Amino acid sequence: MKLYIKYDQNIACRIILQEQFDKLGITYKINGLGEVELKKAFSAEEHHQLSLRLKKYGIEIMDNRISILIQKTKDAIIEMINLEENIPAYKVSHFLAKKLNYSFGYISSLFSEVTYTSIGNFIILQKIERVKQLIIADELTITQIANKLNYSSVAHLSNQFKKTTGITPSAFQRIIKKRRELTNI
Repeated sequence: MKLYIKYDQNIACRIILQEQFDKLGITYKINGLGEVELKKAFSAEEHHQLSLRLKKYGIEIMDNRISILIQKTKDAIIEMINLEENIPAYKVSHFLAKKLNYSFGYISSLFSEVTYTSIGNFIILQKIERVKQLIIADELTITQIANKLNYSSVAHLSNQFKKTTGITPSAFQRIIKKRRELTNI
C-alpha cells in the first residue's frame, strides 16, 4: 500500500527548527525562510550541537556572507514561485533587488559565479518543479497552472517543461494518472 502525501516544505522546516531550538533552550524568532534571529548570543558548544541536530534533517547553518546571499536569493525565488496566489507579474530583477537590498547586477553576477547557473535558469527549474507539484496535486488544469505561474501561454509552459524534463506536462499528467490507477487496483 502506498500513501500519497502533500506537505509544505516551509512549514516542515519551521517545525524542525522550532523543535531543535526549543530542545537546546535557545531563545529565537523565525523571521522567514532561512532566517532565524537569536534573542541572545549562544556559545560555540550550543552552535555545534544545533548544527549537528539540524544536519540530520539536511539543514545547514551558514556562516559565509556570500553563501548567505546566494541562499537568500534562492529562498526568495522559491518563496515567490510557491506563493498560493499567482506569481507577481513584475520583473524578478526588481523583486530580488528590493527583497535583498543589493543591485540585481551584483546578485546575478555573484549567483552565476557561485552556482554555475543563471538566476533565469534557476527560476525555470523552480517553476517546473512547481508545475510538477501542481499536476500531482490534481487540482488545476494545465491552463490554470500556466496562468498561476505567469506563463505567457500554455505552449510556453509546455515548451519549457519539455525542454527541462524531456516530456510534455500532458504526458507527465498521464503518467501520474496511470500510476494512481495501478496503485489503486
